[in-house]
Amino acid sequence: MKLFRFGAYENEKPGVALPDGRQIDVSAFGEDYTEAFFASNGLQRLSEWVAKNGSSAPVLEPGFRYGSCIARPSKIVCIGLNYAKHAVESGAAIPKEPIIFFKSTSALVGPFDDVMIPRDSVKTDWEVELAVIIGKKASYVEEADALSYVAGYAVHNDYSERAFQLERGGQWVKGKSCDTFAPVGPYLVTSDEVADPQNLNLWLSVNGQTFQNSNTADMIFNVKQLVSYLSQFMTLLPGDIITTGTPEGVGLGMTPPLYLKAGDVVELGIEGLGEQKQVAVAWSR
Repeated sequence: MKLFRFGAYENEKPGVALPDGRQIDVSAFGEDYTEAFFASNGLQRLSEWVAKNGSSAPVLEPGFRYGSCIARPSKIVCIGLNYAKHAVESGAAIPKEPIIFFKSTSALVGPFDDVMIPRDSVKTDWEVELAVIIGKKASYVEEADALSYVAGYAVHNDYSERAFQLERGGQWVKGKSCDTFAPVGPYLVTSDEVADPQNLNLWLSVNGQTFQNSNTADMIFNVKQLVSYLSQFMTLLPGDIITTGTPEGVGLGMTPPLYLKAGDVVELGIEGLGEQKQVAVAWSR
């Protein structure tokens, strides 16, 4: 299945994209895509509901707003420097173990929402990433079983303010958690529809120029390793997001570095998972 959420910010409703291209409102199912939904076998129950009721569910007309494909999770766990060439362009050593940091859940937005350049920002950067959505409680998971804990996958743009991240105390979370810095979606594509998460093309362009063009095969630590590794240090809850790092081609790695300014258009996508588009706007709140 392909799950999505639609409607006004923080008032989104659940939807499902059908194989025939129709996008249906499944509000009558009665649940949003939350921790409780995933924890209570929600994907199976929703699949059965759609099989019985999908033909009569309201069909959405084009033009609606996509929200984040899942409701706000308990945490967004990020992996840093997980593509070898990106580590090189960042001037960092290849990690011997996954580098872990967090992104505030208040940064979560829809895949086509504007990205707001933060107040006092001079180094807002882009990062296309494969997001992994956890489907059931995971603690001390063996690597061989790790993919059974995955509900599905989505596109994520891990926006980063590099000055906040690297020059103000070395706390990465400060440069990662600004409002609008975590567009996720448009779809949560369930794991049964992703044959191999380690063989997905991913790309990103700014103003029509491609900067990132890679494949998840280049990850240093793969999805199975990451789910297992993280579960040794924290309990992963249903609906949690693991965002798995970005390939080379970020603004920080350009010579000279290139950062976003108001009016820039960022487009990105991952094979089989959909595409995103954000317009950079100046901070206005």
